[in-house]
Amino acid sequence: MSGDVCIVGVGIHPFGRTDGVSGLDQGVFAVRQALADAGVEWADIQFAYGGSDAAGNPDTMVERLGLTGVQFINVRNGCAAGGSALFSAQMAIKSGEFEIGLAVGFDKHPRGAFNALPSEYNLPEWYGDAGYMVTTQFFANKIMRYMHLHGISRTTLGRVAEKAFRNAVHAPHAWRREPVSLDDILEGAMVSDPYSKYMFCSPAEGGVALILATEKKARELGKPIVRLKAATMRTRPPKSFEVFAPSVDIGGGTATATQIASADAFRMAGIGPEDIAVAQLQDTECGAEIMHMAENGFCKDGEQERWLAEGLTEIGGRLPVNTDGGCLACGEPIGASGLRQVYENVVQLRGDGGGRQVPGAPKTAYSHVYGAPGVSAVTILER
Repeated sequence: MSGDVCIVGVGIHPFGRTDGVSGLDQGVFAVRQALADAGVEWADIQFAYGGSDAAGNPDTMVERLGLTGVQFINVRNGCAAGGSALFSAQMAIKSGEFEIGLAVGFDKHPRGAFNALPSEYNLPEWYGDAGYMVTTQFFANKIMRYMHLHGISRTTLGRVAEKAFRNAVHAPHAWRREPVSLDDILEGAMVSDPYSKYMFCSPAEGGVALILATEKKARELGKPIVRLKAATMRTRPPKSFEVFAPSVDIGGGTATATQIASADAFRMAGIGPEDIAVAQLQDTECGAEIMHMAENGFCKDGEQERWLAEGLTEIGGRLPVNTDGGCLACGEPIGASGLRQVYENVVQLRGDGGGRQVPGAPKTAYSHVYGAPGVSAVTILER
C-alpha cells in the first residue's frame, strides 16, 4: 500500500446513560453517523472490527446495517478493546487487501463498579477477598504510592477533575457537562482515599465508529486528510506495576506497558512528545492522567505538580490533555472509550471543537488507552 492510512469518517453516540437504547443500537447510531460523515454507504465497507465488553457481539449489528456479507471480526481486549479494533483495522488497510473499512466500539454497563473476577486474570482468590479486584481500591493504593514517591499533592488530583468537567461543558457527547469547583471536588464524599467521588469515572454507555481508508481512497472521497501515523498495542514487560498486579517486584521494572507502547508509537511516527499538539490520556481516575503524563513521555515523574498548577494541560496550555473531559466526564464504556479519544482527536485536527477547540490549528494528536492486566494502546494522528 502506498501512502498513509487515513480516518475519513467519524461518528459517536453520546456517552452516559441512555435508557431504552441498547449498547448495540448505540454502536449502530455511531456507524451511520460515520458513514454519513465519510460520504459512503454501508455496502462500500469492505471489513469491520468491533469491540464490546458487556453489550453483546458487535458483528450482530449487520442485521441493522445490512446483510452485505461483509467480513466482521469481534475484538475483546478489556479496556484496550477499542484501541485493538483500530489497530487491527489499520493493519487490514496496510496489508493492501482493502481500501476502506470500519472500527467500531460500544458498551452499556450496569451501574456500579466493574465486576472483575480473579480467575479471569489468573489471580488467586485471596486477591479478590482482599478487595483489590475493586478497581477503585487498587488505583487508590497505586496513586498513594506514586504521590509519596514523587511529591504529588491531593490538590493536583483535584485540578485534573476540575479541568475535565470544565472541558466537557463544550463537548456535546460528554456525560457530565457541569463545572465542579476544586473545593467541591476535594471535599466530596471519599470513595477510596485519596479519591473523592468526583475523582473517578463511571462505567457508563456509548458508541464510537471510525472509518479508515487508504490515502488514495481518502482523496477520492474529498475528505480532510487525517493520517494515522502510528497505532501500537503492547502488553506488560517484566516487573512493571500494572492494574491487578498482586505485588510490587523488588527493584521494580525498567518500563511499563504504556511506556513501551508510547516509545514505539513515537518511533513509528518519526516524532517525539514535544511535537504533540493535543493529547487524550487514559484518566479512569485523576491519578491515571497524572501518571500517564509521565509514562507517555510528556514530562518527568513529579513535574505534574507544576504542570497542573500552571495550567499547562488546559485547552490553551502547552499540551492540552483530555479536551472533551476524558473518562472522568464521559464515563468509560469499555468497547467505545479508546475510540472516543481518537474521535476527539479527529475533531480537534479538523478544527471542529467549538468551545473546546485547541487554538493554533493543531497538526498532531495523541491518544492513549490503558487497562487490565497491563495493556496499553497508543495512536498518533497528523493532518
